[in-house]
Amino acid sequence: MNIDLSAVRADTPGCEKRLHFNNAGASLMPQPVYDALIAHLDLEQRIGSYEAEDEASETLEDFYGAIAEMLSCHRDEIAYTENATRAWDMAFYSLPLEAGDQILTHSSEYASNYLAYLHQAGRRGLDITIVPSDQYGQIDVAALESMINERTRLISINYVPTQSGLVNPAEEVGKIASQYDIFYLLDACQAVGQMPVDVGRIKCDLLTATGRKFLRGPRGTGFLYIRRSILDKLDPPFIDLRAGHWIDRDHYEFAPGARRFENWESHVAGRVGLRHAVRYALDIGLDNIQNRVVKLAEQLRTQLTQIKGVTVNDSGEHKCGIVTFHRQNEDAFELKARLLEKQINISVTSSASARLDSKFARRQKYARASVHYFNSEAEVDRFCEAVGQ
Repeated sequence: MNIDLSAVRADTPGCEKRLHFNNAGASLMPQPVYDALIAHLDLEQRIGSYEAEDEASETLEDFYGAIAEMLSCHRDEIAYTENATRAWDMAFYSLPLEAGDQILTHSSEYASNYLAYLHQAGRRGLDITIVPSDQYGQIDVAALESMINERTRLISINYVPTQSGLVNPAEEVGKIASQYDIFYLLDACQAVGQMPVDVGRIKCDLLTATGRKFLRGPRGTGFLYIRRSILDKLDPPFIDLRAGHWIDRDHYEFAPGARRFENWESHVAGRVGLRHAVRYALDIGLDNIQNRVVKLAEQLRTQLTQIKGVTVNDSGEHKCGIVTFHRQNEDAFELKARLLEKQINISVTSSASARLDSKFARRQKYARASVHYFNSEAEVDRFCEAVGQ
């Protein structure tokens, strides 16, 4: 089924005056998502925040159902979090890792995640091992398997890195993690919303994502998936009266399922908005979204390479909607500013986000354009014309 471009653009008022190729940073909310968010804030103003939350109880419960449908998992395996970083930290810091345990990761790893590795390596005496890349620049699955030993406790990678269009072979990694009974943590921050993500096929134990990127939800929203079978092996780094129940003076018990990783206080309107964003994406169809995003990104890469002085810098056997490039004799931030004057949004990715990525040895920063299904072929033409001017 093809996406009705005129309909999704009509649902995206920002398209009228601005070319938005910064969906990997924060996408544009569809009108129904915005309306749901504002309606709940209005309800809070009129009747009170606690009372508004009570009235929205069915929608808030369907948040878990919507995420579970999107990931093909159980609703009790989902927790709401304030953002993807908090979700990832709650997952990572809950793992039973001890001195001498090995973490296997990849050079495409995101800065926040690697900082946590370093933090806990210093505290617990963990070993961080980088799995090399294959000929496509993605994690080398054969090398990964060869590096597993009796100390390997965690494989932790990103599905799609922030600094490139590559898509890591998450399913192949999952087969190995499952075979050797190793915890598998997948950062799907840049993947969820632009492609199907099935945790049963991937076989990850934990997965984290944000609402603001390709899901087109509000900022300050995210979620955590935790496989049922490992839940009791984890120790949440902190709890409150939503995550746990105080039984008597000296005893408590965890909340059932993944909700033991939640906080009592949260952005309720944001949860409502994120639920609507997920339902919006499901209605369009994640396969349909992926097909269109890949097609637009291919068009963008092809046309950029035809511009004199422009080099596209994406790796990976399979590529997604993130396109990184540099233009000779023009700093990436200067290019971003120049395009912004033309009402064109992009972002810049730098070595500060991924210091292990070898492409930053050649250049410290790159322009990052990220397309989504509501973008048009005509916008790709306009964008490349502006870059080349």
